[in-house]
Amino acid sequence: MQAPPGGTARKTRQFSTRPSTVPGPRPTTTLPAMRAPPRPASRNAPQVPEPLPIARALGSHEALARLGRLIRESNRRMEIVAPCLPGALIRFVRPGPVDEEAWTLLAANAAVAAKLRHMQPRLEELLAEQGLQPTRVRVKVQKQS
Repeated sequence: MQAPPGGTARKTRQFSTRPSTVPGPRPTTTLPAMRAPPRPASRNAPQVPEPLPIARALGSHEALARLGRLIRESNRRMEIVAPCLPGALIRFVRPGPVDEEAWTLLAANAAVAAKLRHMQPRLEELLAEQGLQPTRVRVKVQKQS
């Protein structure tokens, strides 16, 4: 083989369409394992009850029903104050618990909490305009886990 001008000789490999004559076992294709059909449940097997929808579970227990109401109330308050929050700030604020004294806003960090504290009078004013009690807003930094 001659080298191209200014280069080195290059070997090319030719491929054959004939089957290889290398000794040894030929690869085989395997079929996926077949699963046995499910067995019918015996009469002595324990029966699993149908799952209870979360809304029905919350409604059937007094403490859980109260918790559900408080979560909905907190989310409602967040919907009221969200338009007042600057665009990027809302990503770092979450609604917190509502109790008899105040509603808590959870800030992702101290800088967000400081900004919320500056806005606190306006947020309380928005809640008062909607007739929600209590109108006081608490701001807390949410602990990262």
